[in-house]
Amino acid sequence: MLAANLPQIQGALGLTSVEAGWLTAAYSMTSVCMSMLLIKFRQQFGLQRFIRIFLLGFLAVTILQLFVRSYGVELLVRAASGVVSSGLTTLCFFYIMQAMPPAARLSGMIIGFGLAQVALPLARVISPLLLTNGDIQNLFLFELGLTLMCLGCVALLRLPPSERIQAFEKLDFLTFALFAPGMALLCAVLVQGRIVWWSTQWLGLALAAAILLIGAAMLIEHNRANPLLNTRWMRSRNILRFAGVAVAMRVLLSEQSYGSIGLLTVLGMGNDQLVTLGLVMTLASIAGIIAGVLLLNPKDLLWPVVASVVIIAVGSFMDADATNLTRPGNLYISQALIAFAALFFMGPVVMVGIFRAISNGPSHLVSFSALFGISQTLGGLAGTALLGSIQIMRERLHSQEIVQTLAATDPLVIGRIQTLGAAYGRILGDPALRQSEGAVLFSQQVAREANILAFNDIFALIGWLAVAVFIWLGGRWVYLRIRGINPLAEDMAAMQAMRARTMQ
Repeated sequence: MLAANLPQIQGALGLTSVEAGWLTAAYSMTSVCMSMLLIKFRQQFGLQRFIRIFLLGFLAVTILQLFVRSYGVELLVRAASGVVSSGLTTLCFFYIMQAMPPAARLSGMIIGFGLAQVALPLARVISPLLLTNGDIQNLFLFELGLTLMCLGCVALLRLPPSERIQAFEKLDFLTFALFAPGMALLCAVLVQGRIVWWSTQWLGLALAAAILLIGAAMLIEHNRANPLLNTRWMRSRNILRFAGVAVAMRVLLSEQSYGSIGLLTVLGMGNDQLVTLGLVMTLASIAGIIAGVLLLNPKDLLWPVVASVVIIAVGSFMDADATNLTRPGNLYISQALIAFAALFFMGPVVMVGIFRAISNGPSHLVSFSALFGISQTLGGLAGTALLGSIQIMRERLHSQEIVQTLAATDPLVIGRIQTLGAAYGRILGDPALRQSEGAVLFSQQVAREANILAFNDIFALIGWLAVAVFIWLGGRWVYLRIRGINPLAEDMAAMQAMRARTMQ
């Protein structure tokens, strides 16, 4: 809801673009940090206790949000939302798996992770209905209603009790005290970099501090007997490849979250005009989940990722010829393809990570949870930061090129300015003022055309990046198929042996 309505919230609260960026950063900071502690908290206290405690806290701040409309309260709500979301996503994952018969638990895993990704396009469908009178208070009421529904569901539907162990150690809190602010600073840099621009001094200081804090946390974990984050496992070739694939896919999917929506915003499209597009993306996302479940093959989890990359490339190249006449209807097919690919690849990637984690022992789930959460959050932020920065630079370049081709004495330019200025004929009697206003409108049209060309460059870039990822992953898939290698064979054997020992 925040991502879909950030301009409306920014306008209602009178925020600058930097202040609005901090709202996004606050959510990302807390969400990525809490994923570290969540698994051990569940092992020692139970996940539902975590949810009840933090949902009650979130309920308090959402009620406060209804009566106190201020920037500070909104920051508090977004930070609390990140904490709660990290627990709710995991809780929903367990609920869905619990509802499945044992033979279908893997399908439940794909559905659980996939449904969370449907949220953004669904929010774009719902939001205009909540903002019919232009008041963001309805958004806050909707958020409060969802919180109450979650509390009721958690109270009425209890998960079976799990075995409790003493999971936390004193050094866990030291690691978290170093790692959390380091990741928070890194999120802040990625969010604010393209807004205040990368040469701003405090960004460099924040990045340096983030490297030191995260490095210190990793150093402590590397030398522990029972680490919170198993750095030796996380730096293995297979896990680094898994993280690389997860980050690469999240960057490629920024074509949809930043590229297409950004283009339509430049063209003057608001949330009201994006409802049908959001519905198309939502249905395509659900289709991606269904296809991922039906076509799941534990012996070959790489081909869905390769197919998703190809689909993203096709969708990106389809968008790369946008003009000022492009409307949401022109993007239905391309965005449906990308939305489908976003969910089609999710299940196999998650399964690979979980197989590799569980085969090395349940304690590695903490490391996997943190690694996956970090790769998705930072991958999304990095993708938006990368595309946003390139778009700004390309817009300036295209604007300069367009201006250089225009001359103040060109009859076509003069005629266009006069035509635009004529729109003020009824309210401006001075011809000089009409000429001046016409020049302003003409410069806005030049800026719009430069932005459209810049977004076309972004779409083409994503397409070629997808081609590069396809060559990398497709080549590996062909190699494994020719050699008859199942890269998860050892992990699956280890899991079966572990299950046999447990049953004995």
